Amino acid sequence: MKARRASRPGRTRGFTLIEIMVVIVIIGLIVGIVGPQIINQLGRAEVGRARADMDGIAAALDLFRLDHFRYPTQEEGLEILLGDSEIDGRRTTELLQSYPKDPWGRDYIYEYPSNHGDAYDLFTLGADGEEGGEDANADIGSWDLN
Repeated sequence: MKARRASRPGRTRGFTLIEIMVVIVIIGLIVGIVGPQIINQLGRAEVGRARADMDGIAAALDLFRLDHFRYPTQEEGLEILLGDSEIDGRRTTELLQSYPKDPWGRDYIYEYPSNHGDAYDLFTLGADGEEGGEDANADIGSWDLN
């Protein structure tokens, strides 16, 4: 039987500094290329969610109109869609389970009558919370949904 040769003294079995640096550079390149794409996709998803939320709120507003022959007034706002109110001596139906928030945590804005030629305006100011903007910062309104 042959005797095993001992490894050289002072030599360890591990990664060299160069190998570790190469791996770190490769990971940095991947993150630099893929990261912005993921962030853009998240922004598009929030805009999509806002549009879907507004479609649901618009459906609830249309049901309210069928029940009461009008849309909620500016003073009644979207809160009237939660039910547990009275209009002309009749209890309102619960058309929304909770007060809706946009993907950025702010209330959707309801204006009646509309400033855009529809019956009402329902909108969010986008990610930045200010009027105007582009991409995820753009206003998303009921006038854009159709």
